[in-house]
Amino acid sequence: MRDLSRLLRPTSIAVVGGGAWCANVIDQCRRMGFAGPVWPVHPTREAIAGAKAYPSFDALPGVPDAVFVGVNREATIDIIARLRHLGAGGAVCFAAGFLEAEAELGDGAAMQARLLEAAGEMPIIGPNCYGFINYLDGALLWPDQHGGQRCDSGVAILTQSSNIAINLSMQRRALPLAYLMTAGNQAQLGLADLGLALLADPRVTALGLHIEGVGDLRAFEALANQAQEQGTPIVALKSGRSEQARTATQSHTASLAGSGAGAAVLLARLGIAQVTSLPQLLETLKLLHFAGPLPGKALVSISCSGGEASLMADTALDHDITLPPLTDKQASALRAALGPRVALANPLDYHTFIWGNVSAMTATFAAALDGPVDIGALIADFPRPDRCDPAAWDCIFEAGMQAQRQAGKPLALIATLPECLPEIFAERAIAGGLIPLIGLDDGLAAIARAAWLGQPRPAPAPLVLPGTPARVQTLSEAEAKTALAAHGLRIPRSRRAPSAAALATALTELPPPLVIKAEGLAHKSDAGGVVFVRRVEDLPAAEARARAMPCDSWLIEEMIEAPVAELLIGVLRDPAHGFVLTLGAGGILTEILRDTVSLLLPATETEIDTALDRLRLAPLLRGYRGQPAIDRTALLRAVLAVQDYVSTHAETLEEVEINPLLCTAADAVAVDALITRGERE
Repeated sequence: MRDLSRLLRPTSIAVVGGGAWCANVIDQCRRMGFAGPVWPVHPTREAIAGAKAYPSFDALPGVPDAVFVGVNREATIDIIARLRHLGAGGAVCFAAGFLEAEAELGDGAAMQARLLEAAGEMPIIGPNCYGFINYLDGALLWPDQHGGQRCDSGVAILTQSSNIAINLSMQRRALPLAYLMTAGNQAQLGLADLGLALLADPRVTALGLHIEGVGDLRAFEALANQAQEQGTPIVALKSGRSEQARTATQSHTASLAGSGAGAAVLLARLGIAQVTSLPQLLETLKLLHFAGPLPGKALVSISCSGGEASLMADTALDHDITLPPLTDKQASALRAALGPRVALANPLDYHTFIWGNVSAMTATFAAALDGPVDIGALIADFPRPDRCDPAAWDCIFEAGMQAQRQAGKPLALIATLPECLPEIFAERAIAGGLIPLIGLDDGLAAIARAAWLGQPRPAPAPLVLPGTPARVQTLSEAEAKTALAAHGLRIPRSRRAPSAAALATALTELPPPLVIKAEGLAHKSDAGGVVFVRRVEDLPAAEARARAMPCDSWLIEEMIEAPVAELLIGVLRDPAHGFVLTLGAGGILTEILRDTVSLLLPATETEIDTALDRLRLAPLLRGYRGQPAIDRTALLRAVLAVQDYVSTHAETLEEVEINPLLCTAADAVAVDALITRGERE
């Protein structure tokens, strides 16, 4: 890992170039109060943005720690090589036209290779990159406006999009930003490398990631392990889906899993909380900054409106949050504070008749928090200060502050509408020990994510990394089953008829009940390529139907009777995330029901067993309405057999699917299988 300390926490900054972008870097450093020198470097200009310019690096008073390189791509390469020779601490490469422009320019990859060679071991961020803002030290390599301010500690946000970074800097949510950083096209330093560098600053309380593509899986594992070791939570917003997920069409697994599932299970496996929007990202980071991960998901809601209490109860259904009933102790204290006229429940509507009575409000809030809850939510929407007088809402701050101190538990001040908690009120809440969360849905998402992060989880085993198979082909059903059986998968007894002449003989070698299947047909049931034979006397008619199938060979198998459930086991190579294991409802209803769960390989038997319980058909597997339960051990053995096959052939494997796996009270048998694999490149 490269040492980025001089680059991210510089004592001196140089800016190369004469355009408006470079002038902005100098101006923003001045506005932020950067304590060190900022040296413009330009061969002909005497000054840039009011700062004395130097004609070359040799003329500088010293070797710069951090350099913003704001010139064209050809000049960038020469300058980076010169900076490396001088011993500079690192650089941000602003220019575009490298690997990200290969399709348009044709030489982007070659230019990027030259840039990396020029940099050597010197850290560079980008190219095609805005750079970063260090709000802790007031150090900016940032060529535009931003909306942040200095702070002593805060969260770090890392994104691949410079424009999203600008937008995030303009947030008015009272979220202290320690760093805001963009990654550009990650020629040298990927998201995980930059994330590790941000985690190295003890003033960073949480790390937020906006991810378009994961990149180096081993590096992300290292990032997650470091965060877990030092207790710094990570929250991520993942966007985008891989082309592989969109174009794969041979199997149900591809359409059900795809890259979205791969990203979700990767983040969960690594202990990184996933959010679905930028507001959720900001609110979750804010809660983590002020309260850290929560020990549990039990919430008590406090509002002065029955409508707000109902809204809270309904919104909580969409999040992994519990609203435990009030204990006798809570109810007794609330009754003493509120009298007999208020119905006591969680969510609590404490009515408005105590509004303005700070003593009664404090007693109410403290009593609500004094129970088996991990966090409280105090709902309050404030009047707009430009048209109204918000003085009557002072009681919320005073009572909330006192109650939080008495209870010693985090108390969030949540506005149902974002515009009803202006930044000035959010900052006042923070000063009083409250945590302002903006928007009911986003606030509850933040609480659920913080609670998820607070749960202990063992360190996962290293991922099974996929290769890049060449000349990919799909095995026949018989070949696929034979390959999987060698790893312990139970398959039906079978005979193969390689020609029409061999069909009659094969049918005499396996007694009914049996199944005749056409070989070479995708989705055989839909194409009329399956015949069931239950009795010996049905064989002549079945043989005639088989000969009419559009195929030249057949597979004859024992019929698995009395299945309790049909399941799917699929594994898809997801280059961005690993091998995605999908478990779910199988058979002809697979894509209609879409009842699936996903894991990344390797998965433990316990993880697989727990995942199966998340399926909607889980009651069926356990025995439903007097029906027998499946043989759970046999099912787990089947999944582990598939995992063993994938691990053995990871470098050449594209996909494995069993659909259906017929689960009975005493067995689990793969009656159809697909394997797509290739060769090592």
